[in-house]
Amino acid sequence: MYSEQESIRRAKLESLRAAGGDPYLITKYPVTFNSEEIRERFDELEGADVTIAGRVLSRRVMGKASFAHLLDGGGMIQIYVKRDDTGEEAYAAFKDWDIGDVIGVKGFAFRTQKGEISVHARELTLLSKALKPLPEKFHGLQDADLRYRQRYVDLIVSPRSRDVFVKRARIIAALREFLDSRGFLEVDTPILHTLETGAAARPFTTRHNTLDIPMYLRIELELNLKRLIVGGFDKVYEVGRIFRNEGMDQRHNPEFTMIETYQAYADYSDVMRMVEEMHEFVAMRVIGSTDVVYQGETIHLAAPWRRVSMTDAVREASGIDPELWTDDGQARAELAQKGVRAESGATRGDCLEALFDAFVEQTLRQPTFVTEYPVEISPLAKRVPGKPHLTERFEYFMLGGEYGNAFSELNDPIDQRERFEKQVAARRALNDGRDPRVDEDYLDALEYGMPPTGGLGFGVDRLVMLLTDSPSIRDVLLFPTMKPR
Repeated sequence: MYSEQESIRRAKLESLRAAGGDPYLITKYPVTFNSEEIRERFDELEGADVTIAGRVLSRRVMGKASFAHLLDGGGMIQIYVKRDDTGEEAYAAFKDWDIGDVIGVKGFAFRTQKGEISVHARELTLLSKALKPLPEKFHGLQDADLRYRQRYVDLIVSPRSRDVFVKRARIIAALREFLDSRGFLEVDTPILHTLETGAAARPFTTRHNTLDIPMYLRIELELNLKRLIVGGFDKVYEVGRIFRNEGMDQRHNPEFTMIETYQAYADYSDVMRMVEEMHEFVAMRVIGSTDVVYQGETIHLAAPWRRVSMTDAVREASGIDPELWTDDGQARAELAQKGVRAESGATRGDCLEALFDAFVEQTLRQPTFVTEYPVEISPLAKRVPGKPHLTERFEYFMLGGEYGNAFSELNDPIDQRERFEKQVAARRALNDGRDPRVDEDYLDALEYGMPPTGGLGFGVDRLVMLLTDSPSIRDVLLFPTMKPR
């Protein structure tokens, strides 16, 4: 059943068709400028002929003259429609059109008595009939679920949403500009993988019918990019879609965008400096400042960022000194005393991470590099010289959450095999129906020799959230994952 409004609009469409004026038969329209271009170039365009097209968002119909606002790719612009200029028949047709209809306007640019840059219409064309009414003007979709499900409507009625996605595009462009200017080569690697690794993230699975094999949507970009380092590309990066079959919340969506970078002959300290410079560059490009206000809290992105080891951060926050642990049992016992849960087989490294999660992470409001992660939770990172239980790994945090992850990449194929095998064995022991395997081809690649390399991975969506002051990842994804109605 149609609503009353929908029924009226469909009746109008049938009348148009009966009169030979079906708007859906129009295949193109000769647009010469959009609203933004008219505003920016008004000094030269004033009085000049222009042709625009867009969606009617508001209208004030009067006797012999009317005003309307059109939304196009450049934003909003006012049109002035006068019966004496368009002709009586065209003016009557215009008055019968609806909010939401897409129209074309030929006329000239001028400024109204109130100073508003507008287009004085001489000719009007109905290009598409809106059969559904828009939400009440300028109020947008109040239901968050509807905003995400009907992003097309949200973009029509919410300037804020349009701005977020324009900025998202500018952020990604700025990230590419920054990396390209440093000599990184952008590459594309496969989304479909032929094996499931021992990594913690659960993949989505599918099947290749021709090859008759299971396949897995990628959960990271790392191993293929490091194969390219082996192959002789010294600086590579990828802007890639990642898929993880896991929980959903304000910071997690099953598919999301990551950027990973790998630089030969560099270590994680070089990557730290690059991260600082990258954030400064992108923030200045997109918002014009390195001070970012997020949900009322000001974040200072200018270098230098604080650096602290995970061990020192835990010691300061919890009063426990992980360096004094003599075995895994002692570590688990100290966690229990602090009311922090640890699995029965948790190692000292696992316990250090658990204390960090419980006492430290949420306190890291300003940009902070946390370094020297335990080897047990860092299977792809080099060990710290003189501290074989720790690795040259950092994650960087803001606003109580993680934004990126980096290593001095492990390039010892013997050590890497041992870690992969332990990781796969631990995953298989969970007996959760998964089929993890060691990536033998990647180990083959390492045996050809990979130079010392600094690697970085970070979520683009979280950076967009930060720079657009968006509280949920769904606010910065055009079409977030939703359960069907």
